[in-house]
Amino acid sequence: MTTASGLRPMTAGELTKIVLNKEELFILDVRNQSDFDDWKIEGESVEIINIPYFDLLDSVDQALEQIPSDKRLLVVCAKEGSSKFVAEQLVQAGRTNVSYLEGGMKSWSEHLEPVKIGDLKDGGSLYQFVRIGKGCLSYMAISSGEAAVIDTLRMTDVFERFAREQGATIKHTLDTHLHADHISGGRKLAEQTGATYWLPPKDATEVTFPYEKLEEGRDITVGNTKIKIQPIYSPGHTIGSTSLIVDDEYLLTGDILFIESIGRPDLAGKAEDWVGDLRNTLYNRYNGLAQDLIVLPAHFGKVTELGEGGRVIARLSDLYRNNPGLNIQDEETFRRTVTVNLPPQPNAYQEIRQTNMGKITPNEDEQREMETGPNRCAVHDK
Repeated sequence: MTTASGLRPMTAGELTKIVLNKEELFILDVRNQSDFDDWKIEGESVEIINIPYFDLLDSVDQALEQIPSDKRLLVVCAKEGSSKFVAEQLVQAGRTNVSYLEGGMKSWSEHLEPVKIGDLKDGGSLYQFVRIGKGCLSYMAISSGEAAVIDTLRMTDVFERFAREQGATIKHTLDTHLHADHISGGRKLAEQTGATYWLPPKDATEVTFPYEKLEEGRDITVGNTKIKIQPIYSPGHTIGSTSLIVDDEYLLTGDILFIESIGRPDLAGKAEDWVGDLRNTLYNRYNGLAQDLIVLPAHFGKVTELGEGGRVIARLSDLYRNNPGLNIQDEETFRRTVTVNLPPQPNAYQEIRQTNMGKITPNEDEQREMETGPNRCAVHDK
């Protein structure tokens, strides 16, 4: 809705399309510098500057001096109010083509963009849900009117609505591991739809709720498509991390292997214990799989990992050539790489783990606050 001044909001969905289409955009972020430094909107054709809101209360002149006049301008804050005020001042000062981000960084963090990965052999489809503001990735396999959702995010209404639009009933929700950077929506979605919730048993020793054991030798059928839980018990990020092979073509690696990096083993305080498992999974187990498998991770760390249409995808053989985490031949060097000088741990990761175990039940606002910031599940993320 455009205001009387000509100012209009931009939704997180519209912003996502701009980023994925690599369109030019200039962003003025008016949050505090510390919040901006921790987490910001990124894109290949996005320019961004930070001038805190309180520095613009009396005058927007310093912003006008730094903003190019020929580019689309988006003003961003945490929740919306401050950015709308600043954007209105910029319009009054004569600046045109100005928008503010509707719902602020809160809405950016929670937006999910579904992109089609490909068709399954029986005529079904596989979709990736890109949480572009936080770097999380979920998946939905659909076949013959049934669906399975993998690494479900807490915005479960998005998955329910999408399945409905595809004429599918959600029969299974699966978590590849006990997540530490975001709150899982897998159990909630299963309860809402009557689906079966699957979790690796070695990650579930402290959970307070019933679940089906996601483990080797148990094939999960969705319509006519088998999601094969082959011998891909793949510990390292967590002790229970389990990868999935879908339709003999797609390897869902959870947080073990990303496109430009590898998983970190320290989020349960077990880095020294799990580093050997991580190396064995990456250098032995995955290396023994068909190298033409298409890798689909549960996260991305940088916008450079977003491919055509926003897909985060790569062939396993290409990752063994190009991913630095898969090319550390010396075992001691590998150990140091994944245990020393790691990026900061995710915001409230201990509370998130407790929530995903069912030990605490934060309300919606508390969950949103716990998830603020980037995911930081990878060794090489900066």
